[in-house]
Amino acid sequence: MAEDYYKILGVSRDASAEEIKKAFRKIAIKNHPDKNPGDTGAEERFKAAGKAYEVLSDPEKKKRYDQFGPDGVQAEYVRPGGFEGFGLGDAFRIFEEFSKGSGGGIFDELFGTHTARQKRAQYGEDLRYDLEILLGEAANGTEKWVEILRLETCPACSGIGAKPGTSPSNCPVCQGSGQVSYARGFFSVVQSCSRCHGEGEIIESPCSNCHGSGRVKKHHRIQVKIPPGVDTGSRLRLSGEGEAGLRGAERGDLYVFIHVREHEIFTRQGNDLFCEVPISFSQAALGAEISIPTLNGQLEMKVPSGTQTGRLFRLRGKGVPSLHGYSRGDQYVKVILETPMRLSEKERKLFGELIKLEDKRSYPLREGFLDKLRRALNI
Repeated sequence: MAEDYYKILGVSRDASAEEIKKAFRKIAIKNHPDKNPGDTGAEERFKAAGKAYEVLSDPEKKKRYDQFGPDGVQAEYVRPGGFEGFGLGDAFRIFEEFSKGSGGGIFDELFGTHTARQKRAQYGEDLRYDLEILLGEAANGTEKWVEILRLETCPACSGIGAKPGTSPSNCPVCQGSGQVSYARGFFSVVQSCSRCHGEGEIIESPCSNCHGSGRVKKHHRIQVKIPPGVDTGSRLRLSGEGEAGLRGAERGDLYVFIHVREHEIFTRQGNDLFCEVPISFSQAALGAEISIPTLNGQLEMKVPSGTQTGRLFRLRGKGVPSLHGYSRGDQYVKVILETPMRLSEKERKLFGELIKLEDKRSYPLREGFLDKLRRALNI
């Protein structure tokens, strides 16, 4: 079901810009992850509100959304990890931008002081991994080991960034607030501290292992469980398997995008499978039991006498299961009549005898075509 941004913010479609702003402020403060640690439901509501506000607060995006829905304003966010999509980092960015125009009160309401805002831990980035699997693995499910390169919390300094035995100290310029103010005429201007870059802290002796960043790159192996029914474009979310956050914040997520390799025999359409099987002239004329490949082995299928080339047979329940486990697709077998290319002398004689014995009634398609041709040429 398409997202309803108006419903997410709890406003009507004719809501004013101020009403949209107030609604977002209320939801964002109530569900902010720093105010609700460990509450994934609040985190998802915070992300949804940020996404909705970004669209409805922009007149041009709002116009496209009202006309075309979410598809009209679908944006791509490409973060350092490579994952494309709207994530928690984007929601924080929107909240920060919103807060700049709302005064310091919003942070006092959320955290109590400006210092708390500046020292807020930063969540880890989401990562993307593209995984290729076989059609049989997609249909029956499988487990795969993948290796990723991600940022881990520095083991030497435990993510603090300071040399072991030392700790960051309050910035002497902003006194730990992360902001400095100065007078300009009748106004007082507040901006991020240039000494600590808004962090409120400085590291005099950086950790030699991470050079003060608090994180180091490391290869990591993860087992991915792939459920039956996935297809190319399916996305699996591995919560907490992304990059480590700063200052002990939660990890991001790992998103595994599935790519199903093309099969030599089968083509897939939704949950149905299609294949072509060649049969001989005698099998088509007389009927026969032929072996049919399926994803779970061979089975015997009856071809009735008089089968024409291109006829489609349906094998119920032999396709791919639904990703949600509700049903299973079918397999469709298209038989192709193969004309022999090299004949022995005996075969030639037999076919010659067959031509002499041919009954027009056995070839209704050919005779129907000849009748149409005679009428077209007035013969």
